[in-house]
Amino acid sequence: MMERLRAMREPLKYVQGRDALLKFREEMGYMGHRWLFVCSNSGHKACHDKIEQSFGDSDDYRRYEIFGGISSKGEIAKMEEIVKEDKIDVVVAVGGGSAVDTAKATAFYTGKHIVIIPTVAATDAPCTGLSVIYNDDHSFDKYLFYPSNPDAVMVDTSVIANAPVKFLIAGMGDALGTYFEGRASIRTESPSLEGTGITRAGQALAKLCYETLRDYGKQAIEACKVHAVTPALENIVEANVYLSGVGADNVNCAAAHSFYNGVTSLGIRHADHGCCVALGTLVQLVLEGVPKEEFEEVQNFCLEVGLPVTLEEIGVTTIEQVGTIAKNACVPGETIHNLAGDVQPVELKDAILQADALGRIALGKAE
Repeated sequence: MMERLRAMREPLKYVQGRDALLKFREEMGYMGHRWLFVCSNSGHKACHDKIEQSFGDSDDYRRYEIFGGISSKGEIAKMEEIVKEDKIDVVVAVGGGSAVDTAKATAFYTGKHIVIIPTVAATDAPCTGLSVIYNDDHSFDKYLFYPSNPDAVMVDTSVIANAPVKFLIAGMGDALGTYFEGRASIRTESPSLEGTGITRAGQALAKLCYETLRDYGKQAIEACKVHAVTPALENIVEANVYLSGVGADNVNCAAAHSFYNGVTSLGIRHADHGCCVALGTLVQLVLEGVPKEEFEEVQNFCLEVGLPVTLEEIGVTTIEQVGTIAKNACVPGETIHNLAGDVQPVELKDAILQADALGRIALGKAE
């Protein structure tokens, strides 16, 4: 069989820093002169004035649209019409994951440039080359994969520092899986998330992501609590958004993200993505049979920054729920199959129970 070509995917430009949005026009102006900003409500409030200030006396055309809250087919079609009617050059996402997914799809379908301005560092979606698309009734439609990653990502760390700290913590949970899931995929010679061979550069970014979380996570949380932009906060924002996003894109996911998908099948509303991925990372380490020292290092990190180490913390309380998670996390096509060996639901169920038991011991709640 022909060996897979190794490849790297990432945004063409990544800009981050205190009050970065004051230089939006300076950094992004080469893309055009007619702009559509697809904003969440909170994104518009947090970013509008700084973006406008960046344009100064420029006569560039700017249109700000508050989108409907979910990246649905109808919402995307509405934005496409605006792009055509207003002869837009550049689509800009301002907000969280749904605003990002809507703007990415709009730019793709209309052949325009795309810039991402995340207002929270809760996931690594800004840097990736895909969107989650929903039907107009909010049911899942598809993953939309793009031939390239965004033209640019701009992160204003003052905006991130003023967002609730829970988003930063959730982003660390999502980023935590990057190295361990990537390592598992490399061991089984699985393709990257983009379907290519895995580069050493991708591996290095994933490892640096974990090292940064471990070294700066607690400090960054304390900075965010007092809305301070410090080197530690800057480092964690880079880990959550860039290192995790580009790292995951160029390695792959494994059991941690499958665990999250299994949890979502329960319909638990407060089962946050990043928190589930963090607990799923501990479950994966049990599945892999890592030594006690490595498991405890990752578990201690979770305890230090406030990520869950038990099922109860994500709203899972019965053995039947654990069985449902295990069953749905192991369906064909799930990334858990990037682990060595063909993981069966019974194996995953037992690993979940062990990770939870160890978590309860760590919290002093063991029976």
